[in-house]
Amino acid sequence: MTNSNKQNQPLHVIARAPFTVYYEGPALSVTAVNKVGKFDILSGHADFFSMLSKCECVITTDTDDVTFDINNGIITVRDNEVMLFVNM
Repeated sequence: MTNSNKQNQPLHVIARAPFTVYYEGPALSVTAVNKVGKFDILSGHADFFSMLSKCECVITTDTDDVTFDINNGIITVRDNEVMLFVNM
């Protein structure tokens, strides 16, 4: 699949903590913070891995925003799949 085709597909996001699933499903974007600063993940994003800093994470969907607090965690992005493991 070419990068332009990936940009036309929604992200699939799984955001979870050890005992909580904050969100699982399609999304338009994910906003969080790492050591460098605030960043957004959009459809078609390059492969990415980062440690997360304390912040409010925002997952934007077609219908609303899902927000939750992060104390620490990791995020991975590959082929429009975003996985967040937080508050460990």
